[in-house]
Amino acid sequence: MTARLTMEELAALMKKGAGITVDPAVMASRPDSGFDEWGLDSLGLLGIVGELENRHSRPLPADADRCKSPREFLDLVNNALTTGT
Repeated sequence: MTARLTMEELAALMKKGAGITVDPAVMASRPDSGFDEWGLDSLGLLGIVGELENRHSRPLPADADRCKSPREFLDLVNNALTTGT
């Protein structure tokens, strides 16, 4: 079974990597809100990408750190983890 990144895990990564506390249920209710609305900047997102690459021992797509919303990021990451691309 392939691991899938959930909204809860993304919220935990935002807390760990960028010090931003986000309620995953609230973020799940507004998945298309921009990361900037949640207080996450591009550097913070880059850190999350690095953490996920280390955790899964594989690179994510080059544009992963340019995703603008939680939904876009989760879709891209989960697709990459599922397909291996």
